[in-house]
Amino acid sequence: MRCTRETCGAEGVSMGRLEAVLQGIQPVDDALSLQAQERLDSLTKPKGSLGRLEEIARRMAAISGNLQPKIAKKQVLLFAADHGVVEEGVSLYPQEVTAQMVLNFLKGGAAINVLARWAQAEVSIIDIGVRSDLPELPGLRQIKLIPGTANMAQGPAMAREVAVAALEAGIEAAEEAIQQGADLLATGDMGIGNTTATSAILAAFSGLPVPEVTGRGTGIPDAIWEKKVKVIERALEVNSPNREDPIDVLSKVGGLEIAGIAGVALAGAFHRAPVILDGFISGAGGLIATRLAPLVSDYLFASHLSFEPGHKELLKLMNLKPLLDLDLRLGEGTGATLAMGLVEAAVRIFNEMATFKEAGVSEEVR
Repeated sequence: MRCTRETCGAEGVSMGRLEAVLQGIQPVDDALSLQAQERLDSLTKPKGSLGRLEEIARRMAAISGNLQPKIAKKQVLLFAADHGVVEEGVSLYPQEVTAQMVLNFLKGGAAINVLARWAQAEVSIIDIGVRSDLPELPGLRQIKLIPGTANMAQGPAMAREVAVAALEAGIEAAEEAIQQGADLLATGDMGIGNTTATSAILAAFSGLPVPEVTGRGTGIPDAIWEKKVKVIERALEVNSPNREDPIDVLSKVGGLEIAGIAGVALAGAFHRAPVILDGFISGAGGLIATRLAPLVSDYLFASHLSFEPGHKELLKLMNLKPLLDLDLRLGEGTGATLAMGLVEAAVRIFNEMATFKEAGVSEEVR
């Protein structure tokens, strides 16, 4: 389901596509996971000696349903949107930076572009709710639902119907990438103020005190951090998001790019395609997705542990363990793109390494 700025707020919008995806998500293939482990144990190395690379390979087989998982095309889906809560002075940067960075992405000058070139991954830039009107440019997908969220410190960030539309827009973007051959997806984000929304989502689901899950985002000083904490506390008080209803949490204190990322996670699980989450913001999208459909966790990889203090708790809620710990806090999909190299390495080990029998190497003495 798609909507325009004029129709997103209309009542009675169907949840058809979202419901179909939620109902169609199946468990990963545990039998294949066991078979994959048997193959890993037969390779020319001591059992378990490649550590988490073996875990990744085993999971890739279980996710794909194939004992010869492949990675032919890697795609980063980067969602950009603005946040009305920036009005409260919670960020060092003005809101127009969101649009300016989108243009930088399109020129290939951002960190995500550099890392994607290294990883040989394509980057799709998706305007799902940037406040500024961006020109039609090659490489930019414009599915702007509304020009940014409202100020969540004064009321809901968006209507429930808009949140559903944003989830479905993310599903659609992921499905288009998969149809075009992508078999490893990564998520990215751009949106000034989005760490404020993410901390609010995490506080709503976890029940943890806001100061414990709120970091410094772009590097804000103490005075702005204290204001940010108070703004999040006020947003939670004003909106009373229902943690038992993930769409209610998303619509009241979330963001459009977070919803898009949640849609990617849902579509990945539905189509048995692995999705690598980036950092704190992408984690919020993953958390929304796993609260809507708990099986989604088995299709997700956590790329890294963000410098943001709430990220560790967020990953714990999804039962995910990060692959990297580099004190990253940029977003854009940078950590997820770095992790693509690890996932591809694990798959190549699984597919290309010789077994003891093939290599004529003696196995361990039993």
